[in-house]
Amino acid sequence: MINTVIKKYQTLFSDQALATDMSVISVLLILILISVVANYITKKIITVFVKKFIDKTKSQWDNTFYDCHVFTRLSHLMPILVFSVASKIIFPADDYPLLLDNLSKFTSLYLIIAFALVIHSLLAAFDAIYRTYKMSKQRPINNYIQVLKIILWIFTTVAAISLLLSKDLWALFLGMSGMMAIIMLVFKDTLLGLVAGMQITANDMLRIDDWLEMPSRNADGDVIDITLNTVKVRNWDKTITTIPTHALMSESFKNWRGMTESGGRRIKRSISIDMTSVKFCDQEILQSFMKIELLKDYLLNKQQEIETYNKETGNDLSNLANGRRLTNIGTFRAYLSAYLKKNPKIHQDFTFMVRQLAPSSTGVPIEIYVFSNDQDWVNYEGIQADIFDHILAVIPEFGLRVFQDPIGSDFEKAFGRSANN
Repeated sequence: MINTVIKKYQTLFSDQALATDMSVISVLLILILISVVANYITKKIITVFVKKFIDKTKSQWDNTFYDCHVFTRLSHLMPILVFSVASKIIFPADDYPLLLDNLSKFTSLYLIIAFALVIHSLLAAFDAIYRTYKMSKQRPINNYIQVLKIILWIFTTVAAISLLLSKDLWALFLGMSGMMAIIMLVFKDTLLGLVAGMQITANDMLRIDDWLEMPSRNADGDVIDITLNTVKVRNWDKTITTIPTHALMSESFKNWRGMTESGGRRIKRSISIDMTSVKFCDQEILQSFMKIELLKDYLLNKQQEIETYNKETGNDLSNLANGRRLTNIGTFRAYLSAYLKKNPKIHQDFTFMVRQLAPSSTGVPIEIYVFSNDQDWVNYEGIQADIFDHILAVIPEFGLRVFQDPIGSDFEKAFGRSANN
């Protein structure tokens, strides 16, 4: 066939070598065009038939393979077959040994790349299928998939170089061992990310959808992706923070997953009491406290305990400094404890404490340290606000005052009294 083309070109060119070269180039261009058309037609046929088959099945795996182009990339085998067979038919081996050898290298190179593309798509499909399972959030494998992809393309590149240079593949790999230092330098972040990713996965330190807080990286939100090199966090203000994976091993961060899985969320907030409003409870005050349902049992038991103690010690109770007495702030703490125990939104099995912190220039802090049984942020803030709304409103019933810095109305009252005097 090639000889026929050469004869036609010889009628156009007097130089026989030029006619031969033009003939070979023309035939090769036609072969390439035919191969491209064969690839296009094969891809269309595969798309139509595979799509019909997928639509009839209930499994989602075939849809994933289709979306990841596993089937369509198999179409590259057709142009390889067409080009390889046609070139051997058109160009006699005795007349064009060097050309056929180069064309064989070309088709082999194309086959290597096509094979790598199919494997790459299979890895992507496997990762996508794995992500559909709940386990993927606990044990993500995309780090390993990315490593396999890198190894795949390194191997493909070395195989291609080996083919083009006509060198033994394994000998080439051994010869490149001296370049490992350079390769490690180039892929330093990738290697660090790989090691960090393996440790994170093995130790279950971080999962997709975990709430991560990392002040050093301005990250505070849900983890949306964990890759070989980066961890993406969607912050509560809807911005995205990207953190190098290896930074999670060298810097501290807080994972709120434990709170989510525990069934409770901590409420730790204090309110400062004006120390000048703290006093002992006399009978009149105790009578008013007895009207509070949550305090009846506490007051009866406490009064009996105090009376017994004072009788045993024989203290002179005419002086307030002698003996034991109830105080309004102590009774207030008891009330808060009883109030929170009756609250159905407070977890009763976790740490439960109403405590007094060290007094300071801003008063005596009374701290609530309990856990809500609802971890949802909005609900949690509502529970916390309801508790402190009640506390602020009920404090005057105990003869106590909330400490706060003076404001405009305080100065008006003070100066108003001075003016009146």
